[in-house]
Amino acid sequence: MDFQLTEEQQMLQKMCRDFANGQLKPIAGELDQAARYPTEQVKQLAELGLMGVAIPEGEGGAGMDHVSYVIAMEEISAGCASTGVIMSVNNSLYCDPVLKFGNEEQRKEWLAPYARGEKLGCFALTEPGNGSDAGAARTTAVQDGDHWVLNGQKAWITNAHEAHAAIVFATTDRKLKHKGISTFLVPMDAQGVEVGKHEDKLGIRASSTAVITLEECRLPSAYMLGEPGMGFKVAMGTLDGGRIGIAGQALGIARAAYEAARDYAKEREAFGAPISNLQAIQFMLADMATEIDAARLLTYRAAQLKDQGVRFTKEAAMAKLMASEVAMKVSTKAIQIFGGNGYVKEYPVERHFRDAKITEIYEGTSEIQRVVIAANVLKG
Repeated sequence: MDFQLTEEQQMLQKMCRDFANGQLKPIAGELDQAARYPTEQVKQLAELGLMGVAIPEGEGGAGMDHVSYVIAMEEISAGCASTGVIMSVNNSLYCDPVLKFGNEEQRKEWLAPYARGEKLGCFALTEPGNGSDAGAARTTAVQDGDHWVLNGQKAWITNAHEAHAAIVFATTDRKLKHKGISTFLVPMDAQGVEVGKHEDKLGIRASSTAVITLEECRLPSAYMLGEPGMGFKVAMGTLDGGRIGIAGQALGIARAAYEAARDYAKEREAFGAPISNLQAIQFMLADMATEIDAARLLTYRAAQLKDQGVRFTKEAAMAKLMASEVAMKVSTKAIQIFGGNGYVKEYPVERHFRDAKITEIYEGTSEIQRVVIAANVLKG
Protein backbone atom coordinates (compact mmCIF):
# COMPACT_ATOMS: atom_id res chain seq x y z
CA MET A 1 0.00 0.00 0.00
CA ASP A 2 1.28 3.46 -0.93
CA PHE A 3 0.97 5.75 2.08
CA GLN A 4 1.87 8.87 0.10
CA LEU A 5 -0.86 11.14 -1.22
CA THR A 6 -0.77 11.88 -4.91
CA GLU A 7 -0.01 15.40 -6.08
CA GLU A 8 -3.70 15.88 -6.90
CA GLN A 9 -4.70 14.70 -3.42
CA GLN A 10 -2.19 17.02 -1.79
CA MET A 11 -3.60 19.94 -3.77
CA LEU A 12 -7.13 18.96 -2.74
CA GLN A 13 -6.07 18.69 0.90
CA LYS A 14 -4.51 22.16 0.84
CA MET A 15 -7.53 23.67 -0.91
CA CYS A 16 -9.94 22.15 1.62
CA ARG A 17 -7.76 23.08 4.60
CA ASP A 18 -7.43 26.66 3.42
CA PHE A 19 -11.20 26.87 2.93
CA ALA A 20 -11.90 25.31 6.33
CA ASN A 21 -9.48 27.60 8.14
CA GLY A 22 -10.58 30.73 6.31
CA GLN A 23 -14.32 30.25 5.84
CA LEU A 24 -15.53 27.64 8.35
CA LYS A 25 -13.42 27.65 11.50
CA PRO A 26 -14.00 31.37 12.28
CA ILE A 27 -17.81 30.98 12.21
CA ALA A 28 -18.28 27.37 13.35
CA GLY A 29 -19.05 28.37 16.95
CA GLU A 30 -21.57 30.98 15.84
CA LEU A 31 -23.28 28.52 13.48
CA ASP A 32 -23.44 25.99 16.30
CA GLN A 33 -24.93 28.35 18.85
CA ALA A 34 -27.52 29.76 16.45
CA ALA A 35 -28.23 26.36 14.87
CA ARG A 36 -27.91 28.21 11.56
CA TYR A 37 -27.52 26.39 8.27
CA PRO A 38 -24.30 27.48 6.48
CA THR A 39 -26.00 28.49 3.22
CA GLU A 40 -23.17 30.51 1.69
CA GLN A 41 -20.51 28.04 2.76
CA VAL A 42 -22.39 25.11 1.16
CA LYS A 43 -22.59 27.12 -2.07
CA GLN A 44 -18.83 27.57 -1.87
CA LEU A 45 -18.39 23.82 -1.37
CA ALA A 46 -20.29 23.34 -4.63
CA GLU A 47 -18.04 25.83 -6.40
CA LEU A 48 -15.01 23.87 -5.17
CA GLY A 49 -16.48 20.62 -6.53
CA LEU A 50 -16.96 19.09 -3.08
CA MET A 51 -20.63 18.11 -3.31
CA GLY A 52 -19.87 15.26 -5.72
CA VAL A 53 -16.21 14.48 -5.09
CA ALA A 54 -16.15 10.87 -6.36
CA ILE A 55 -18.92 11.26 -8.95
CA PRO A 56 -17.60 11.12 -12.57
CA GLU A 57 -17.24 14.45 -14.33
CA GLY A 58 -19.70 13.32 -16.99
CA GLU A 59 -22.34 12.94 -14.26
CA GLY A 60 -21.69 16.39 -12.80
CA GLY A 61 -19.08 15.48 -10.20
CA ALA A 62 -15.39 16.20 -9.63
CA GLY A 63 -14.28 12.79 -10.90
CA MET A 64 -11.89 12.08 -8.03
CA ASP A 65 -11.46 8.90 -5.99
CA HIS A 66 -12.85 7.97 -2.58
CA VAL A 67 -9.52 8.48 -0.82
CA SER A 68 -9.76 12.08 -2.04
CA TYR A 69 -13.30 12.19 -0.65
CA VAL A 70 -12.04 11.13 2.79
CA ILE A 71 -9.31 13.76 2.63
CA ALA A 72 -11.88 16.44 1.82
CA MET A 73 -14.27 15.23 4.52
CA GLU A 74 -11.59 15.36 7.20
CA GLU A 75 -10.51 18.87 6.28
CA ILE A 76 -14.00 20.35 6.00
CA SER A 77 -15.15 18.65 9.22
CA ALA A 78 -12.10 19.94 11.10
CA GLY A 79 -13.38 23.42 10.24
CA CYS A 80 -17.06 22.75 10.92
CA ALA A 81 -18.49 19.30 11.57
CA SER A 82 -22.01 20.44 10.65
CA THR A 83 -20.85 21.51 7.21
CA GLY A 84 -19.04 18.19 6.95
CA VAL A 85 -22.17 16.11 7.49
CA ILE A 86 -24.16 18.19 4.98
CA MET A 87 -21.46 17.41 2.44
CA SER A 88 -21.26 13.75 3.48
CA VAL A 89 -24.98 13.07 3.09
CA ASN A 90 -25.10 14.61 -0.37
CA ASN A 91 -21.98 12.72 -1.52
CA SER A 92 -22.33 9.32 0.14
CA LEU A 93 -26.00 8.81 0.86
CA TYR A 94 -27.61 10.60 -2.05
CA CYS A 95 -25.32 10.89 -5.09
CA ASP A 96 -23.57 7.55 -4.70
CA PRO A 97 -26.72 5.33 -4.83
CA VAL A 98 -28.22 7.36 -7.68
CA LEU A 99 -24.98 6.84 -9.60
CA LYS A 100 -24.91 3.12 -8.83
CA PHE A 101 -28.59 2.22 -9.22
CA GLY A 102 -30.10 4.98 -11.34
CA ASN A 103 -30.80 4.60 -15.05
CA GLU A 104 -29.57 7.16 -17.58
CA GLU A 105 -32.68 9.34 -17.38
CA GLN A 106 -32.68 9.28 -13.58
CA ARG A 107 -29.02 10.27 -13.44
CA LYS A 108 -29.64 13.28 -15.68
CA GLU A 109 -32.47 14.57 -13.50
CA TRP A 110 -31.58 13.26 -10.04
CA LEU A 111 -27.77 13.13 -10.02
CA ALA A 112 -25.98 15.78 -12.09
CA PRO A 113 -27.56 18.87 -10.43
CA TYR A 114 -26.88 17.35 -7.00
CA ALA A 115 -23.29 16.38 -7.76
CA ARG A 116 -22.70 19.95 -8.98
CA GLY A 117 -24.22 21.24 -5.74
CA GLU A 118 -27.01 23.13 -7.49
CA LYS A 119 -29.44 20.98 -5.50
CA LEU A 120 -29.15 19.06 -2.23
CA GLY A 121 -30.20 15.51 -1.43
CA CYS A 122 -31.07 13.54 1.68
CA PHE A 123 -31.46 9.88 2.65
CA ALA A 124 -34.61 8.61 4.36
CA LEU A 125 -34.15 5.11 5.77
CA THR A 126 -34.56 5.39 9.55
CA GLU A 127 -38.05 5.40 11.04
CA PRO A 128 -39.27 6.38 14.53
CA GLY A 129 -39.49 2.77 15.69
CA ASN A 130 -36.76 0.92 13.79
CA GLY A 131 -33.50 2.85 13.94
CA SER A 132 -31.03 -0.01 13.50
CA ASP A 133 -33.42 -2.52 11.91
CA ALA A 134 -33.27 -1.38 8.31
CA GLY A 135 -35.32 -4.35 7.14
CA ALA A 136 -38.38 -3.42 9.18
CA ALA A 137 -39.64 -0.44 7.18
CA ARG A 138 -43.23 0.44 8.09
CA THR A 139 -43.43 3.08 5.40
CA THR A 140 -45.42 1.50 2.57
CA ALA A 141 -45.57 1.96 -1.18
CA VAL A 142 -48.66 0.61 -2.95
CA GLN A 143 -48.81 0.40 -6.73
CA ASP A 144 -51.72 2.18 -8.37
CA GLY A 145 -51.54 1.90 -12.14
CA ASP A 146 -48.36 3.59 -13.33
CA HIS A 147 -47.86 5.28 -9.94
CA TRP A 148 -46.78 4.34 -6.42
CA VAL A 149 -48.50 5.78 -3.35
CA LEU A 150 -46.26 6.20 -0.28
CA ASN A 151 -47.37 6.51 3.35
CA GLY A 152 -45.22 6.60 6.47
CA GLN A 153 -42.66 8.52 8.49
CA LYS A 154 -38.90 8.81 8.34
CA ALA A 155 -36.90 10.10 11.32
CA TRP A 156 -33.56 11.79 11.96
CA ILE A 157 -33.18 12.92 8.36
CA THR A 158 -30.12 15.13 7.83
CA ASN A 159 -30.61 17.97 5.30
CA ALA A 160 -34.39 17.51 5.57
CA HIS A 161 -35.22 21.23 5.51
CA GLU A 162 -32.88 22.19 2.67
CA ALA A 163 -33.03 19.10 0.46
CA HIS A 164 -34.66 19.12 -2.96
CA ALA A 165 -35.04 15.33 -3.09
CA ALA A 166 -34.92 12.33 -0.78
CA ILE A 167 -34.02 8.70 -1.34
CA VAL A 168 -36.86 6.92 0.47
CA PHE A 169 -37.15 3.26 1.41
CA ALA A 170 -40.62 1.72 1.62
CA THR A 171 -42.14 -1.75 1.90
CA THR A 172 -43.76 -2.85 -1.34
CA ASP A 173 -44.40 -6.47 -0.28
CA ARG A 174 -44.60 -7.06 3.47
CA LYS A 175 -44.69 -10.86 3.06
CA LEU A 176 -41.13 -10.81 1.69
CA LYS A 177 -39.79 -8.86 4.72
CA HIS A 178 -36.42 -7.27 3.86
CA LYS A 179 -36.68 -8.60 0.29
CA GLY A 180 -39.91 -6.66 -0.11
CA ILE A 181 -38.39 -3.19 0.34
CA SER A 182 -37.99 -0.83 -2.61
CA THR A 183 -36.30 2.55 -3.10
CA PHE A 184 -37.85 5.75 -4.42
CA LEU A 185 -36.65 9.17 -5.52
CA VAL A 186 -39.00 11.64 -3.86
CA PRO A 187 -39.10 15.36 -4.67
CA MET A 188 -39.35 17.24 -1.38
CA ASP A 189 -41.98 19.55 -2.88
CA ALA A 190 -44.20 16.63 -3.95
CA GLN A 191 -47.76 16.64 -2.68
CA GLY A 192 -48.03 14.63 0.52
CA VAL A 193 -44.47 15.33 1.73
CA GLU A 194 -44.25 17.23 5.01
CA VAL A 195 -41.06 18.13 6.87
CA GLY A 196 -41.31 18.39 10.66
CA LYS A 197 -39.69 20.76 13.13
CA HIS A 198 -35.95 21.23 13.42
CA GLU A 199 -34.64 18.84 16.06
CA ASP A 200 -32.82 20.72 18.84
CA LYS A 201 -29.66 18.64 18.95
CA LEU A 202 -26.65 18.22 21.23
CA GLY A 203 -24.15 18.62 18.38
CA ILE A 204 -23.80 19.26 14.64
CA ARG A 205 -26.39 21.92 15.28
CA ALA A 206 -25.89 23.86 12.05
CA SER A 207 -27.21 20.97 9.97
CA SER A 208 -30.96 20.44 9.90
CA THR A 209 -32.47 17.20 11.19
CA ALA A 210 -36.19 16.48 11.04
CA VAL A 211 -38.95 13.91 10.58
CA ILE A 212 -40.33 13.53 7.06
CA THR A 213 -43.97 12.45 6.81
CA LEU A 214 -45.37 10.92 3.63
CA GLU A 215 -49.16 10.97 3.34
CA GLU A 216 -50.70 9.65 0.14
CA CYS A 217 -47.57 10.77 -1.70
CA ARG A 218 -48.18 9.77 -5.30
CA LEU A 219 -45.11 9.15 -7.48
CA PRO A 220 -44.68 8.02 -11.09
CA SER A 221 -43.28 4.49 -11.50
CA ALA A 222 -40.21 6.05 -13.11
CA TYR A 223 -39.26 7.43 -9.68
CA MET A 224 -38.36 3.97 -8.36
CA LEU A 225 -34.58 3.65 -7.95
CA GLY A 226 -33.42 0.19 -8.99
CA GLU A 227 -35.73 -2.81 -9.28
CA PRO A 228 -38.67 -3.68 -6.99
CA GLY A 229 -37.44 -5.46 -3.86
CA MET A 230 -33.88 -4.13 -4.17
CA GLY A 231 -34.29 -1.57 -1.39
CA PHE A 232 -32.45 -3.49 1.32
CA LYS A 233 -29.51 -4.07 -1.02
CA VAL A 234 -29.49 -0.38 -1.98
CA ALA A 235 -29.60 0.66 1.68
CA MET A 236 -26.82 -1.66 2.87
CA GLY A 237 -24.53 -0.83 -0.04
CA THR A 238 -25.10 2.88 0.46
CA LEU A 239 -24.41 2.71 4.18
CA ASP A 240 -21.08 0.96 3.54
CA GLY A 241 -19.96 4.01 1.57
CA GLY A 242 -21.61 6.40 3.99
CA ARG A 243 -19.63 4.95 6.86
CA ILE A 244 -16.43 5.95 5.07
CA GLY A 245 -17.74 9.53 4.89
CA ILE A 246 -18.64 9.60 8.59
CA ALA A 247 -15.23 8.15 9.44
CA GLY A 248 -13.76 11.11 7.57
CA GLN A 249 -15.99 13.48 9.53
CA ALA A 250 -14.91 11.87 12.81
CA LEU A 251 -11.26 12.24 11.81
CA GLY A 252 -11.78 15.95 11.24
CA ILE A 253 -13.45 16.42 14.62
CA ALA A 254 -10.73 14.43 16.37
CA ARG A 255 -7.92 16.32 14.67
CA ALA A 256 -9.47 19.70 15.45
CA ALA A 257 -9.80 18.75 19.14
CA TYR A 258 -6.27 17.37 19.26
CA GLU A 259 -4.70 20.43 17.62
CA ALA A 260 -6.59 22.78 19.93
CA ALA A 261 -5.40 20.81 22.98
CA ARG A 262 -1.82 20.61 21.73
CA ASP A 263 -1.60 24.36 21.08
CA TYR A 264 -3.28 25.19 24.39
CA ALA A 265 -0.86 22.94 26.29
CA LYS A 266 2.08 24.90 24.89
CA GLU A 267 0.59 28.22 26.07
CA ARG A 268 -1.06 27.36 29.39
CA GLU A 269 1.31 27.57 32.32
CA ALA A 270 1.16 25.79 35.66
CA PHE A 271 3.85 25.60 38.33
CA GLY A 272 5.88 28.12 36.38
CA ALA A 273 6.07 26.27 33.05
CA PRO A 274 3.82 25.27 30.11
CA ILE A 275 1.64 22.28 30.95
CA SER A 276 3.06 20.59 27.82
CA ASN A 277 6.15 19.94 29.97
CA LEU A 278 4.10 17.65 32.20
CA GLN A 279 4.39 13.97 31.33
CA ALA A 280 0.70 13.42 32.06
CA ILE A 281 -0.18 15.91 29.32
CA GLN A 282 2.46 14.53 26.97
CA PHE A 283 1.08 11.01 27.31
CA MET A 284 -2.45 12.21 26.52
CA LEU A 285 -1.23 14.02 23.41
CA ALA A 286 0.80 10.98 22.35
CA ASP A 287 -2.24 8.73 22.63
CA MET A 288 -4.41 11.23 20.76
CA ALA A 289 -1.97 11.57 17.86
CA THR A 290 -1.44 7.80 17.60
CA GLU A 291 -5.15 6.95 17.64
CA ILE A 292 -5.99 9.57 15.03
CA ASP A 293 -3.30 8.21 12.69
CA ALA A 294 -4.54 4.64 13.20
CA ALA A 295 -8.12 5.65 12.44
CA ARG A 296 -7.02 7.59 9.37
CA LEU A 297 -5.15 4.59 7.95
CA LEU A 298 -8.20 2.36 8.46
CA THR A 299 -10.36 4.93 6.71
CA TYR A 300 -7.97 5.30 3.78
CA ARG A 301 -7.90 1.52 3.41
CA ALA A 302 -11.69 1.29 3.24
CA ALA A 303 -11.83 4.12 0.71
CA GLN A 304 -9.11 2.51 -1.40
CA LEU A 305 -11.02 -0.80 -1.46
CA LYS A 306 -14.13 1.04 -2.62
CA ASP A 307 -12.07 2.61 -5.39
CA GLN A 308 -10.86 -0.85 -6.40
CA GLY A 309 -14.42 -2.09 -6.72
CA VAL A 310 -14.03 -4.91 -4.21
CA ARG A 311 -16.15 -5.66 -1.16
CA PHE A 312 -15.35 -3.29 1.70
CA THR A 313 -18.21 -3.83 4.18
CA LYS A 314 -16.00 -5.03 7.03
CA GLU A 315 -13.31 -2.42 6.42
CA ALA A 316 -15.86 0.42 6.27
CA ALA A 317 -17.36 -0.75 9.57
CA MET A 318 -13.90 -0.94 11.16
CA ALA A 319 -13.02 2.54 9.94
CA LYS A 320 -16.27 4.06 11.14
CA LEU A 321 -16.08 2.28 14.51
CA MET A 322 -12.48 3.28 15.12
CA ALA A 323 -12.72 6.86 13.88
CA SER A 324 -15.92 7.66 15.77
CA GLU A 325 -14.69 6.23 19.06
CA VAL A 326 -11.35 7.99 18.61
CA ALA A 327 -13.20 11.28 18.02
CA MET A 328 -15.05 10.80 21.29
CA LYS A 329 -11.93 9.83 23.25
CA VAL A 330 -9.78 12.61 21.80
CA SER A 331 -12.37 15.32 22.37
CA THR A 332 -12.84 14.10 25.95
CA LYS A 333 -9.08 14.28 26.58
CA ALA A 334 -8.97 17.70 24.94
CA ILE A 335 -11.44 19.03 27.49
CA GLN A 336 -9.33 17.51 30.25
CA ILE A 337 -6.23 19.29 28.95
CA PHE A 338 -8.14 22.58 28.78
CA GLY A 339 -9.43 22.04 32.33
CA GLY A 340 -12.17 24.47 33.32
CA ASN A 341 -11.68 26.41 30.11
CA GLY A 342 -12.66 23.31 28.16
CA TYR A 343 -16.08 23.34 29.76
CA VAL A 344 -17.13 26.75 28.47
CA LYS A 345 -18.23 27.85 25.02
CA GLU A 346 -15.48 30.44 24.72
CA TYR A 347 -13.20 27.61 23.63
CA PRO A 348 -13.95 25.14 20.80
CA VAL A 349 -13.29 21.80 22.47
CA GLU A 350 -16.71 21.53 24.12
CA ARG A 351 -18.24 21.84 20.61
CA HIS A 352 -15.92 19.15 19.27
CA PHE A 353 -16.99 16.93 22.20
CA ARG A 354 -20.68 17.46 21.38
CA ASP A 355 -20.13 17.01 17.65
CA ALA A 356 -18.14 13.80 18.16
CA LYS A 357 -20.89 11.91 19.95
CA ILE A 358 -23.21 11.56 16.96
CA THR A 359 -20.50 9.86 14.91
CA GLU A 360 -20.87 6.86 17.25
CA ILE A 361 -24.61 6.77 16.49
CA TYR A 362 -25.65 7.72 12.96
CA GLU A 363 -25.11 5.55 9.89
CA GLY A 364 -24.93 2.59 12.25
CA THR A 365 -24.12 2.74 15.95
CA SER A 366 -20.82 1.43 17.27
CA GLU A 367 -22.72 -1.67 18.37
CA ILE A 368 -24.02 -2.25 14.84
CA GLN A 369 -20.48 -1.80 13.45
CA ARG A 370 -19.31 -4.55 15.81
CA VAL A 371 -22.15 -6.81 14.63
CA VAL A 372 -21.10 -6.21 11.00
CA ILE A 373 -17.41 -6.79 11.75
CA ALA A 374 -18.09 -9.95 13.77
CA ALA A 375 -20.35 -11.38 11.06
CA ASN A 376 -17.60 -10.88 8.50
CA VAL A 377 -14.69 -12.20 10.57
CA LEU A 378 -16.67 -15.30 11.56
CA LYS A 379 -17.19 -16.17 7.89
CA GLY A 380 -13.47 -16.75 7.64
